[in-house]
Amino acid sequence: MGPVVPSYIAQARLGQSSGCMKNLLIIEDDAVVARVYRTSVEKHGFAAEVCTDGQSGLQRAQEHKPDAILLDIMLPKINGLELLKRLRNENGFASLPIIVLTNAYIPNVVQEAFNAGASQVFNKANVTPRHILDALEQLLNGGKVVVNAAPVVTALPTPQIIYEHPGSPPPPSNYGYNENYRGGAAPPPYEAPKAAQASAARTRGSCSARELEAHRAFIAANTEAVSAMRKLVQGVIGAAHDPGVRDPLLLEFYRKVHALIGSAGMAGVSDLAQLASVLEVLLKELMDQPKTINDSTLRTVNGSVEFIIELFRLSQPGTSDLPPARILIVDDDPLSRRAILFALKKTHLEFESADIENPSIALNLAQQRAFDLIFLDVQMPGLDGFELCTKIRSLPLNKTTPIIFVTSLSDFKNRAKSTMRGGSDLIAKPFLFVELGLKALTVLLRNRVCPRREAA
Repeated sequence: MGPVVPSYIAQARLGQSSGCMKNLLIIEDDAVVARVYRTSVEKHGFAAEVCTDGQSGLQRAQEHKPDAILLDIMLPKINGLELLKRLRNENGFASLPIIVLTNAYIPNVVQEAFNAGASQVFNKANVTPRHILDALEQLLNGGKVVVNAAPVVTALPTPQIIYEHPGSPPPPSNYGYNENYRGGAAPPPYEAPKAAQASAARTRGSCSARELEAHRAFIAANTEAVSAMRKLVQGVIGAAHDPGVRDPLLLEFYRKVHALIGSAGMAGVSDLAQLASVLEVLLKELMDQPKTINDSTLRTVNGSVEFIIELFRLSQPGTSDLPPARILIVDDDPLSRRAILFALKKTHLEFESADIENPSIALNLAQQRAFDLIFLDVQMPGLDGFELCTKIRSLPLNKTTPIIFVTSLSDFKNRAKSTMRGGSDLIAKPFLFVELGLKALTVLLRNRVCPRREAA
């Protein structure tokens, strides 16, 4: 039996496996992400070239016929899906290995990428250069990337591959608009306790030198962009009703979030990458459907940005998955409960839920079991949501549990009342699915960074 060849020595031969150097075309608009991928594949025997928009990427592919393409979906000029479709319809590109990088939270995009002819699809928030090299090794040698059989898309897949799935319905198109929005100052930055910071330091100490170097590069490359996000979101809030000022700020904000996802994923900062991925989808919705820009969506965006800034400060590679969350949903309307559950599932959260129609039954359940997050309607028979919230706050098991009101009563008076009665936040009905999912993810990640202390 001959000597065992380490996987990365074998991969180093990949680009020269047929006697000549393989050419990889990287079509990616974020310079930092593109540089990392280019450096990684060149170390393993490839000749790599980068194009920063879909139009130049399409032209370069047609002129030089690379051996493989690494393609981002969100591109300027021509998006990745359209580029992929055009290539597959041309001679010489039918079987070319094309690996697609995308945001797993965008509705139907994974299925659309496979339908358009993607050889493999990876979640940009999770994929590393090593996963790309492994996929190239198999695809260029005539094989297919081996994945588990279960057709499930998870937020943090292992291996980090997006599995083909049948798609899902898009968010509803009819949303309310709140004319009463007046903006406001950002809340003070969240301060994690020293215990959480010490835990982060211990985790960093257990990382490999390569992981630590990738993390340091991530921090250096993104510090300025993350700081700029706060100014951009405040600019959007201040110009909420002035499209001429608001829309360019919103686009620039979206671009910074989009760029953050790829670099956070490569650095192994999974919490931050996951949160930014869902925020990106909400920002795209706000740009595509400006009528969804209201007090509720802007407060959700602002709160998520403040927490992204804090996660960036405490970031560490190799964060583990969220444990299944315990969520209580109380609403007498079965369609509303179903919508909340659907929104949570679209965010790929793992959770156990109790969706209750009767608020009195919900109160009894809250006396017996601690929850990680509670959603309450306001207008319910017998015991309205404000009263129920007050009673839950008196229970030892759920005294500090985050409680989010989901209600059509979203004017200033009711928002103030929700706070006085112990509510943590309020989302206006009808809500965007991704808005509710982003709010829930922000709360649950915050709970992990700063675990709440249960009353004795």
